[in-house]
Amino acid sequence: MREYLESMGIPGVTAVHRNLSPAELTERALARGEGKLANNGALVINTGKYTGRSPNDRFIVDTPDIHDKVDWGKINVPIPREKADAIFRNMCAYMQNREVFIVDAYVGADAKYNLPIRVICENAASALFATQAFVRPSAEELKAFVPGFTILCAPGYKCVPERDGVNSEAAIILDFQYRRVTIACSMYSGEIKKGMFSVMNFLMPQKGVFPMHCSANMGREGDAALFFGLSGTGKTTLSADPNRMLIGDDEHGWSDDGVFNFEGGCYAKCINLSRENEPQIWDAIRFGSLVENVIMDDASRTLDYADSSITENTRAAYPVEYIPNCVIPGVGGHPKTIIFLTADAFGVLPPIAKLDKNMAMYHFVSGYTSKLAGTERGIKEPEATFSTLFGAPFFLMHPSVYADMLGRRMDEHEANAFLINTGWSGGPYGVGSRMKIKYTRAMVTAALTGALKDVEYYLHPVFNVWVPKSCPNVPSEILNPREMWTDMDAYDAQARELAARFVENFTRYRNMPQNIIDAGPHI
Repeated sequence: MREYLESMGIPGVTAVHRNLSPAELTERALARGEGKLANNGALVINTGKYTGRSPNDRFIVDTPDIHDKVDWGKINVPIPREKADAIFRNMCAYMQNREVFIVDAYVGADAKYNLPIRVICENAASALFATQAFVRPSAEELKAFVPGFTILCAPGYKCVPERDGVNSEAAIILDFQYRRVTIACSMYSGEIKKGMFSVMNFLMPQKGVFPMHCSANMGREGDAALFFGLSGTGKTTLSADPNRMLIGDDEHGWSDDGVFNFEGGCYAKCINLSRENEPQIWDAIRFGSLVENVIMDDASRTLDYADSSITENTRAAYPVEYIPNCVIPGVGGHPKTIIFLTADAFGVLPPIAKLDKNMAMYHFVSGYTSKLAGTERGIKEPEATFSTLFGAPFFLMHPSVYADMLGRRMDEHEANAFLINTGWSGGPYGVGSRMKIKYTRAMVTAALTGALKDVEYYLHPVFNVWVPKSCPNVPSEILNPREMWTDMDAYDAQARELAARFVENFTRYRNMPQNIIDAGPHI
């Protein structure tokens, strides 16, 4: 392995620690002063300046073989070859005369499509994350392991923006020619995870696999379901169904054979985590887990999940097998149900609506939810938020590529799509009330079991979606959002306002097929 490092430009390392167990990595991290042990056994670290992803610091090396495939813009920003190479060389020089931690793993639970990766880390904690986040090879697989992509993670290395052509001391660079990801300056583990997710989102469509930022579960009969949704929509809560088995909670591919998890672990938000509300996540945070930026009492070593003094984006990483009803390996059949979750704080979207293929593609591209007043500085009223494909920062190709894959998969496997609003009813945030979780769960169950197949629907005149007139275990009066408002004229005005925001947002997509555009709201 020293010869491999030397070939990269990293000679003279003081020690090489390759594929250590989570216990060994935890011990190393503690001995090196990288973190502390909580009373539940988890390793707790502070990631320093970077407590979340740094989207303005991500770049893609622009080369002729990928230039025409990438949707360049504010998210997918090019960096010249010479600048990327210089940063990589400097990072390799920085790694000399240091301990190096190496993790060999797979991205993808389906052996037919998985990508072998090698993660080279400055810190033991980063190696622990990679060990738990990705799919671990067997001892036999490791004997002939050849990486298809390499990640170099050096949080201690700082770029010089004026010299390196980047925006700050941090840089996350995707290089498809040399098949590597370089992560400079950031200790936030999400850069490792999302760096490889972005890579998969570019490579998989070229292999006929539809990559998705969603959770997935399946019933005892093997019937798979997908849950798309931005933060705060209830994706984790609703996909963690005790009556169904978890395939994965965040990143998946849909191939000709079915759905499969890209990951071998979970990276859960844990702000305000409680055993009562999220027992599975609570119990998963134990020895072998990595916890980021959660305040811990030094005397008792208890974690205060309610304390956001470092960041609201507190995180815990653990292997998927820490969840009792998970599927190992994370592979399922073809999804029959697709659910788009939104938390509409304007209070105008129907609690549940059925989508045809074109409607599904439209809402998939839109990726709508709303931020609430008071959740971020300066937000005084609900604010519409659109994140393309429910994961805008991670998709490198034009949105229509992924939307077309969704439509074709729906056609091929007769999958049903639903839009479920976990937000407000009877008025906007501050006036109406949030949809009761028991009703939302009943709607999800009805969608999964086919109970909505033969009910009567009407086409919503503004949002252009099919609204059921009845749903098992849900009062029929709440299914029509307009009738829940005391002032129906006010509802109409608010609905038109939100519809206009959908339409305005969609104008930013260049060369979008007309059938998808026409499936959106009508003003």
